[in-house]
Amino acid sequence: MEFNWTYQDETSALVRSFLKRQGISKKLLAKIKFQGGQILVNGTEQNVLFSLNAHDIVTVVIPDEAPHETLLADAIPLDIVFEDEHILLVNKPAGIASIPAQYHPRGTMANRVKAYYVEQGYPNQVVHVVTRLDRDTSGLMLFAKHGFAHSKLDQGLQQKQFIKKYQALVSGAIETLKEHAQIDLPIGRDLSSLIKRQVIETGQKAQTEYWLKKSKAPLALVDIQLHTGRTHQIRVHFSAIDCPLLGDELYGGAMDLGIQRQALHCYSLSFYHPFSGERLFFELPLASDMAQVAQLI
Repeated sequence: MEFNWTYQDETSALVRSFLKRQGISKKLLAKIKFQGGQILVNGTEQNVLFSLNAHDIVTVVIPDEAPHETLLADAIPLDIVFEDEHILLVNKPAGIASIPAQYHPRGTMANRVKAYYVEQGYPNQVVHVVTRLDRDTSGLMLFAKHGFAHSKLDQGLQQKQFIKKYQALVSGAIETLKEHAQIDLPIGRDLSSLIKRQVIETGQKAQTEYWLKKSKAPLALVDIQLHTGRTHQIRVHFSAIDCPLLGDELYGGAMDLGIQRQALHCYSLSFYHPFSGERLFFELPLASDMAQVAQLI
């Protein structure tokens, strides 16, 4: 894959410094150097210590990524929301994990994406997960189609440029929900469980903002935006205010109101494209199982 930039500054700079400003990491530079890539200035191959002058054209050829043999391919169709040469956005169904685990090497979204890359014959076949979702959470999940895109999208995540919103169905003390509020309660491990989290004074700072969309006893539909990324944050916070998610047995959610999985759906995602710089915005309707129950509100 080839990328081109024109050096605009009047003062000179090393190729290394310029490429760092474009988001090329030391790791990627090493890959370019040792795995068949190239750095060209005005069509002539140069190293990273070459000095750039105004209007020089810098070209970087990044070698293709061979697939990881340990990641198995599952030829199951994807629900693709958007795709270009750099990113792949899919609608993840509930009940599917994002990535494999030691004793569950297949059946995940990563396995499905690998099969899709192979089927399409893409030159870069490493699966780069940018935004994960819990197994039972449905909705928008973003992949980068090569390592450079992944690196730039990760920078956007670290700089909090992503806006990711969820919808959830909750029950319990729904009369206490406000039209708009923020849950600011620290979250840490529940030592009685290997996977469970809890609100605890010694935990990490956790902030969840929500908007009440509609309610009718015993149900409510809420919009949610996370301002921190703690494990199980939405589930823990709504359980802590006595409004657990439907179907969330681990955190006390009702199991008799038509939902048998945590009623959580990532419906909205907004971020800057890693190369065009355009602000992208995507939105999905509620997953079908949640939509059916939401009609009762």
